[in-house]
Amino acid sequence: MGMSWEDVVLIEERKSSDEPTVVTVNCPDKPGLGCDLVRNVLEFGLYVTRGDFSTDGKWCYIVLWVVSRPCSLKIDWESLKQRLLSCCPSFLPAFYLNQLPDSSKPPPIYLLKVFSLDRKGLIHDVTQVLCELELTIQSLKVMTNPDGNVLDLFFITDHLDLLHTKIRREETCEHLSGVLGECCISCELELSGPEYESQKGFTSISEEIADELFSFQLATKEDDRSQAVITVDNLMSPAHTLLQIQCLDQKALIYDILKISKDCNIQIAYGRISSSVKGYRSLDLFIQKDDGKKILDKENQVALCSRLKEEMLHPLRVIITNRGPDTELFVANPVELSGKGRPRVFYDVTFALKTLGICIFSAEVGRHSTAEREWEVYKFRLDETRGFVLMSKQAKMDVVDKVRRALMGW
Repeated sequence: MGMSWEDVVLIEERKSSDEPTVVTVNCPDKPGLGCDLVRNVLEFGLYVTRGDFSTDGKWCYIVLWVVSRPCSLKIDWESLKQRLLSCCPSFLPAFYLNQLPDSSKPPPIYLLKVFSLDRKGLIHDVTQVLCELELTIQSLKVMTNPDGNVLDLFFITDHLDLLHTKIRREETCEHLSGVLGECCISCELELSGPEYESQKGFTSISEEIADELFSFQLATKEDDRSQAVITVDNLMSPAHTLLQIQCLDQKALIYDILKISKDCNIQIAYGRISSSVKGYRSLDLFIQKDDGKKILDKENQVALCSRLKEEMLHPLRVIITNRGPDTELFVANPVELSGKGRPRVFYDVTFALKTLGICIFSAEVGRHSTAEREWEVYKFRLDETRGFVLMSKQAKMDVVDKVRRALMGW
């Protein structure tokens, strides 16, 4: 009996509040599939408590145990299922494949303009609505006018691919108007023009800030060494290299590891992700190079372990600095070779700032390229006129710590 397309992704919802939901994916394999699946799980606000991966190179079987963070977060499981299905290669006959939309084609970019009165938490509230509607922010520019009003420009894509319809655009603006209430002056949503390409670059980033953000070297102090331990074993399996990883846990740890695997063309034939114990996570990964061979060269082993440790312990850079009288917060993360950025970064940063009671005077997201890789950079100009004073060094350190903890899920 053939396998139904509906059986490719199965979601067994939790029976009680202290149990995880089980997500099972059973489909043809492709390079980077695990990374793509976990990325989408994260975009729904879910945390992977444990997991199993296995593949023979042609067909894969993946099980993820997930919980929502926070627990009160409502998950649209059917939407998640459809999103995960969109990641999976199809096993349908070629005739039917020709009838399906081309998923390799980049999605159209839409420009959302929100003009409103300013208030604390405004940007995060808009971001939360976009997440709930499955709209992803590709770039943005937030500006506070001299009269105190705010103009938000969000360049977004639609996972449901429905923004070309009038009803979807109207639904989005109605949701935003409902959440913002009397603060909302106007809301417009249209297909973006050439302004998106000009927005992708960063307006200004000094050499000093760039050095601090991108020239980071993995610390060699004892604390960092104990927070990430990787053992390479070529004796356990005749065909695979075994990576045994023990690392300080954070909410996107699995994604960060699988992202390196995807970018380095390393196939995980079998993987077991254990539950977090006292804040640490253990993983056993049986891997091969893209030519089907073990990783035997010592230099390649050292390079892989070094990159994994850097991504696991320091997946994001967070700094706060002064430019004249202004206080600016920078957050940067390396993007995948496919061009995709890290999930929910803007959501987490704006949530942390809202929790601290800090208003955002302006914000933008852009890309910055270094010799080694491309980065997604978020720049926030913070408003110090509303109660939270950032003059002291301790206050700035508190902001960095709060933002970093929100990003890491601590």
